[in-house]
Amino acid sequence: MPLTDMKCKNAKPRKRTVRLYDQRGLYLEVSPSGGHWWRLKYRFEGREKRLSLGVYPDVNLKKARARCDDARRLVAEGIDPSQHRKAEKAAAVAHAEADKNTFEAVAREWFDKQSEVLNPDHAKRVLRLFERDLFPFIGRCPIAEIEAPKLLTVLQQIEARGVRMTTHRARIYSGKVFQFAIAAGKAKRNPAADLKGALAPMPKEKHFPAVTEPKQFGDLLRTLDGYQGTFAVRCALRLAPLLAVRPGELRKAKWADFDLNKAEWRFVASKTAPDHLVPLCTQAVTILSDLQRLTGNGEYLFPSARSAKRPMSDNAVLAALRRLEIPADSATGHGFRASFRTIGDEVLKFRVDLMEHQLAHEVKDANGRAYNRTAFLPERKRMMQRWADYCDRIKAGADAEVIEMKRA
Repeated sequence: MPLTDMKCKNAKPRKRTVRLYDQRGLYLEVSPSGGHWWRLKYRFEGREKRLSLGVYPDVNLKKARARCDDARRLVAEGIDPSQHRKAEKAAAVAHAEADKNTFEAVAREWFDKQSEVLNPDHAKRVLRLFERDLFPFIGRCPIAEIEAPKLLTVLQQIEARGVRMTTHRARIYSGKVFQFAIAAGKAKRNPAADLKGALAPMPKEKHFPAVTEPKQFGDLLRTLDGYQGTFAVRCALRLAPLLAVRPGELRKAKWADFDLNKAEWRFVASKTAPDHLVPLCTQAVTILSDLQRLTGNGEYLFPSARSAKRPMSDNAVLAALRRLEIPADSATGHGFRASFRTIGDEVLKFRVDLMEHQLAHEVKDANGRAYNRTAFLPERKRMMQRWADYCDRIKAGADAEVIEMKRA
């Protein structure tokens, strides 16, 4: 007599395993420990076999009968339900493994490791390049099956937009992913390496406009002093040539990183990752002390006009330069670094390694090890004070180049 829901519900464990039969080989097996399993007894190629159909009550009587019918249909088609289930599980495992080895999966694994050392803004740009230009076209492809022609097609689509720099970056970053895949045993070749000559040449690097002639630099400094906009932006314009940091580092500067008593600014340099220490000249300390009275209660030195929880816009300094009618091809916020580097080398004869430290460029010792953030700090303090005094002299109109040559 077929089972009913009530019989299944009332089935109690006994000292020995009990089998409650339903129909067509389906039965409910109740173990002494209290487990309830649905089983199917069937014959295939002359042999009696059994197949598990689930656990009661998770699988009720109706579901168990449906599974029984599915298994019976397979037998009728000459397919062993047990082998069919094993094949399905193997296929699912293979599919899951394949999903781990797609270009997108491997790229994200590589990115997760690299993002620990990349500057956050740079990391966002790299991920955006993958998500916009690569993943939509080869993201689901097994990385081991991607060959040079397929990758070239994707890169040529980027190139057709007229963004050659982005095209080459896509080739370089995809190449890093393939190298990572090779090391992890997920690929055997790096097709990106085969495409070096297959793309239009990378455009020549354009340097930021900068004033590197002392007299013209003095004129620029006087122009900056004439800015009549907000006090915070005026301070940023006066600090930029004195500190020679990257514009993004200056506008995102936080009061917590400054020690005006020690005349030091410690922060994570945007490109070099390790902590960086900037010695502050007396002129910079004076500017910062005045600024602290205005914005010192907040997080940022230069808060956004819309919200004190964000730094000012990256266009604030550029807009101020344009408001002063300084041409775009003449000076930029980043150009002050080049002014310091060039004049410091050619006129003031600063040591190159000290200037590289100040610019947060990686400098290594004779053994190839990078110096720490406090390397040559006394020398750098003297250098930056001398640079600030020099800026004051040429801003006042003195022929500082001649003065420095006589001093030398």
